[in-house]
Amino acid sequence: MSRIISVIKKEYLQLRRDRLTLILIFMLPLVQLLLFGYAIQTEVKHIPTVVFDQSLSSESRDILSSFSASGYFDVMYSANSYQQVTRYIDKGRAQVGIIIPPDFSRKLAQNESAPLQVIVDASDNMVANQAIAIANSIGLIKSQQILLQKQPGTSLPLDVRVRPWYNPDGITAYYMVPAILGVIVTMTMVIITAMAIVRERERGTLEQLIVTPLKNYELMLGKIIPYIVLGYLQISVALLVGSLVFKVPIRGNILELYLLTLFFITASLGLGLTISNIAKTQMQAMQMAFFVMLPSILLSGFMFPRQAMPDVIYYISYIVPLTYYLDIIRGIVLKGIGFSYLVGQVSALLIFSLLMLGISTTKFKKKLD
Repeated sequence: MSRIISVIKKEYLQLRRDRLTLILIFMLPLVQLLLFGYAIQTEVKHIPTVVFDQSLSSESRDILSSFSASGYFDVMYSANSYQQVTRYIDKGRAQVGIIIPPDFSRKLAQNESAPLQVIVDASDNMVANQAIAIANSIGLIKSQQILLQKQPGTSLPLDVRVRPWYNPDGITAYYMVPAILGVIVTMTMVIITAMAIVRERERGTLEQLIVTPLKNYELMLGKIIPYIVLGYLQISVALLVGSLVFKVPIRGNILELYLLTLFFITASLGLGLTISNIAKTQMQAMQMAFFVMLPSILLSGFMFPRQAMPDVIYYISYIVPLTYYLDIIRGIVLKGIGFSYLVGQVSALLIFSLLMLGISTTKFKKKLD
């Protein structure tokens, strides 16, 4: 019994000396409970919406007010053409497009069925399902209100024609498989590289690196290049399985996808190397990597729609690299868009990569502590 007590005391003293581990142990559940308790919401509201109103009548303004008043659609953009609506949706700036034809008011006045087109970006199933349901409900409610004010007709006054794009059948695999690919790369790159420098230190092989004539940035590049190759192997296998097994269509340029993926891989590797340079032990590195992984999965839009998050959490999600990569891979695979539509996401990943690699290079000291 005394031996067990002595071991317990030894471990207790070790934990007291290892303050970073203690901080992580207490902070990890606290921060994540608070963060995710507020962030995880499944009811999507304030969906960014673009409108192409060709009628410009009181009736068209009334129906648009109904969409806005529901709280589910935020009319943020006004388009001048059908092509402009398409560009807003392709770029991800809007997830819903409402198109009102020029004869909308005339048909309502003549008790005819007035068509109204609602385009929904169905590459995000959770957002699309709610948008489609609410749009149809608004059309039905407004039709009933019009019928109460006028002579009942043989058909509903409003003909809301919902058009889900990119994944019209709502196949879950089309939505999830590309996102899972991003999560796999994040997990592998961050966790493996988080252990890199720490492992060298614990094994005592850091001295071999210290005596080499390598500069800090050369050492960092030497550490990440093998993992870049590993990341591309993972992506290739995942895309092959997704295409052959789950029949996920790849509508965009596969070479462009590989090129833009490099920015995401380097961002993840830079984050892992930063952790590796901060941590003193492999346990600390694992804890910090885990601390990074959960926000990447839960705040990026992989499992829960970002539009449903509170404003503070929504803006915090912008510092998660996976947030941008999900737009890239879903955009190329499902929408068939290219670099010109993804400049913002690529730029954000490039800045994040340079920042993390810069911190890693500066933090690393070619000397023993």
